[in-house]
Amino acid sequence: MGYWADVAVPGGALLARRGYGTEGKFDEGTTMASTATTSLRNAYRLQDTVILSATAVEAPERVTSAWIDEQLSETYSRLSMTPGKFEELAGVVARRWWPSGVSFIDGAAEAGAKALAEAGVEPGQVGLLINTSVSKDHLEPSAAVQVHDAIGLPATCLNFDISNACLGFINGMQVAGTMIDAGQIDYALIVNSENIRGLQEKAIARLQRPETTVAEVREQFATLTLGCGATAMVLGRGDQSSGGHRLLGGTHKSATHHHDLCVGDLSFMRTDTRGLFEAGLALALETFEDSAEEFGWHEVDHLVSHQTSLVHIAALCARLGLDQAKFPLSLPEFGNMGPAAAPFTLATSQDRFEPGDRVMMLGIGSGLNTSFADILW
Repeated sequence: MGYWADVAVPGGALLARRGYGTEGKFDEGTTMASTATTSLRNAYRLQDTVILSATAVEAPERVTSAWIDEQLSETYSRLSMTPGKFEELAGVVARRWWPSGVSFIDGAAEAGAKALAEAGVEPGQVGLLINTSVSKDHLEPSAAVQVHDAIGLPATCLNFDISNACLGFINGMQVAGTMIDAGQIDYALIVNSENIRGLQEKAIARLQRPETTVAEVREQFATLTLGCGATAMVLGRGDQSSGGHRLLGGTHKSATHHHDLCVGDLSFMRTDTRGLFEAGLALALETFEDSAEEFGWHEVDHLVSHQTSLVHIAALCARLGLDQAKFPLSLPEFGNMGPAAAPFTLATSQDRFEPGDRVMMLGIGSGLNTSFADILW
């Protein structure tokens, strides 16, 4: 099965079509007219958007799952529960915390400034900033205004938050790419930073109470697999860039009747781990199958995803018929970083990618929603 990627030719609507053979590698093809449209109602195609940089910033404090088990040892003993489940079931050996007093805004600003420097883009050239963090210090104003100020972006730079659980960053890529293709902006900066230290400290304290039940421990399991970190991406116009990686498009799907499976606020999050696992996996599989012919997903070289557990990753690859070796991991050392996970993993795995490789970014967010993005490296 072949796959065609539309490559924009500067100065007109004519596109050079380059095809993928059965091995999924990039080959020169013929040149023909194309409108870069899609036959799927829940998909989009981009003609002239490229990824100019993708960066990651690690939170410095390493918090092991063994340490969390030690904090809960009395609760485990009283309830006859066995420690070690964060590693055994989720595959999370450690997660990172920002130091006390460090805001997620600090991480977002650092990642954003790093991404601009690597892309060779000046702050004054940025036309759009999207902050996609779940983390919040307050309801108003947006976190984007603080990042905008910290980086020194111009007054003409549109800025706002997109919050959609673990899908915010991939949603941000679609919005930014659409605006670039429409000619509204030349460069977009997408940032994400998560700070779950306070949430986890409160969860640990809550579970240390003598009245804690087995059900409460299980309800907090997913909360304690989370991790801090920051990431950013610069997108630009392909006809103005000598390099970059094409953002070809993507697709999405929802199953919002599952909106009660994972609910959280600034101090407490509860998760039906089994229910979320099964419903999220089913939605991802349905989305993949619906769009596989349109996008040629079976031919991707790398699958970069939001990461909740190694069990989930193994099940996802098995049901999609994809080689797990194509799936770079950040989860064991950094935990589940929410919407930062997929772009963080992309940024830290770039040495695995070769020019012409196809990279699929995949996210599953509580709610439930799923979004895929198709990248030509």
